[in-house]
Parts: sequence; C-alpha cells; structure tokens
Amino acid sequence: MSNEGDPLEDIEIDDDRVERGLALLARLEHEQLPLPDAVDRIETVTSDPTVTRTILDRAELHGIIAREDGVIRPKSRQYVRFDRDVITKEGDFSCRRCGSGLKTGYFIDLEAGELGPFGSSCIRKVTGRDD
Repeated sequence: MSNEGDPLEDIEIDDDRVERGLALLARLEHEQLPLPDAVDRIETVTSDPTVTRTILDRAELHGIIAREDGVIRPKSRQYVRFDRDVITKEGDFSCRRCGSGLKTGYFIDLEAGELGPFGSSCIRKVTGRDD
C-alpha cells in the first residue's frame, strides 16, 4: 500500500490508540470545543499527528463529533463519571498530560482501555470539568 493513500487506511483499524481516542471524544463534557483543545485531549492518547488526524476523521465519520470551522461538537452525552469511571492508584507516576511526578495517579476507565495516569488538575482538564 502506498503512503500517499488515505491516512485512514494507513492506521490499523484495531489500533488501540484510535479506539481510546474515539472513546475519549465520545465522553467529552462540552457543547463545543475548539479544535486545538480537542487535540490537547487526544494527545493524552498519542502524539503521532497521523493517528490524531485518524481519530478526528473516524470520530466524525462515526457520528461521535461534528467538525466545522475549527470547532468540534461532541454528539454524545456520556460523560466521565468520577465515582464510576475514574480509578485512583498509588505509586510513582508521571502525568500523561503535563509530565509532573505523581504519587496518586488518576486513570479514566474507558471501554477501549485505561487512559492515564493524570494528576488531580489534569484529570479534570482532560474530562472537561475544568478549562
């Protein structure tokens, strides 16, 4: 297969980064979100721009988000519930979003797999509780 093809075809369908990215976008707590803020959240899953683009394209294709003029609008109202969907673990971690050292890590339990660890402020940012 040529590298000049559709980027959706270049990423394996069962790539767990894509599945976790889709699951994360499906649970965003926003009416709308600027594209750079959505990419900031996706970067907790992957820093690969091709995978990020694939996540956004597939999310739109599967009706998880709508994209227009640099803004995404999540279509789902399945938010992350802290009492059920966030797992706390003690240990030595680095925050997946900001890189800070952590003794307590917060992980989002998505159907596609765990996402984290995050610190207490970053978990709120990633889930959309704080902007």
